[in-house]
Amino acid sequence: MVDVRDYYAVLGVPRAASAAEIKKAFRKLAREHHPDKKPGDKIAEQRFKDINEANEVLSDPDKRAKYDRFGRDWEAYARAGATGAAGRAGRAGDPFGPGGPFEGYTTFGGSGGNVRYEFHTTGDAGQFSDFFRMMFGEAGGGRGDTGAGARTFRTTGSGSAASIDELLAGMGVNQSARRGAGRAGSGSRAGGGTGEVFLPVEANAEISLEEAFHGTSRIVEIGGRRLEVTIPRGVDTGSRVRLSGKGPDGRDLVVVIRLQPHGVFTRRGADLERELPVTLREALLGGEVSVGTLKGRVLLTVPAGTQNGKSFRLTRQGMPRLKGGDPGDLYVRIRLVLPTHLSEEAKAAAGPFLDLVQQPDPRA
Repeated sequence: MVDVRDYYAVLGVPRAASAAEIKKAFRKLAREHHPDKKPGDKIAEQRFKDINEANEVLSDPDKRAKYDRFGRDWEAYARAGATGAAGRAGRAGDPFGPGGPFEGYTTFGGSGGNVRYEFHTTGDAGQFSDFFRMMFGEAGGGRGDTGAGARTFRTTGSGSAASIDELLAGMGVNQSARRGAGRAGSGSRAGGGTGEVFLPVEANAEISLEEAFHGTSRIVEIGGRRLEVTIPRGVDTGSRVRLSGKGPDGRDLVVVIRLQPHGVFTRRGADLERELPVTLREALLGGEVSVGTLKGRVLLTVPAGTQNGKSFRLTRQGMPRLKGGDPGDLYVRIRLVLPTHLSEEAKAAAGPFLDLVQQPDPRA
């Protein structure tokens, strides 16, 4: 699978789109971008793959439900759920038994006893609790309890003690999310102690492609405080900007980025693509054509005889990379614009010219 993007944006449908709307959008885009229509066009080929991948997920109710719930991590959660199911089948619901997702981990206390882990959050922690239900179900040694903003998981075990850090790392919980537990006075104790994990607080920020290119900032109001969040260059939809300890109760604040659609550019990872309208003269005789980029305007040399749909690659004219390195490229696709409303004089002149052109029948 390719790097997961916003499948709804790939198909150009809203998140509430019906199955029929998704099917209609997929068929339309698949016809437009089928590789047979543009042989040798790598951009069209990749676009066709993206369209098929998005349709594969969104047309399947089960996959779509997981994607809507877990976003870009849906496949990881699905795999985790399958692993948990295998563990339950292997040892009556014991996730720490052979074949379980945490085989090799044991609970606190060394020689057994009842151990209680509490996961506290404010707001909706549904995704976190759904993950636990997916991993452990309702049978065997695990039971999910809910109430008043808390999520609790209890289990028993024996053998050498494992640290809360090891256990949480096995569960995929970011360790920085535990900040604030000590200040809240709970801590974790061996035996019958309680370990509290405070999840980060999330906020959303919608930005333009230009802001993602140059970097920007947003003011986030949370807990009665206004915080300025610096958004670095190169972020994409789904990027997460973390401010350690800036949320309520000393929790981390995570700002989730979403890019607005752009009227000219389409983003593919660090690469950009756009259309470039050219005249009949420019396509036939060639010349230098001005192209707008997010950096400014550059000149593209269009060779004589350039065909409609031909793509040109402008290196390092794409998006900056969030983790550094060379920026992406800009792919420019030619769109030939023919003259209309020819005068009688122009028609008369065009006839002899076209008679001189030795052009084979393109439909032959």
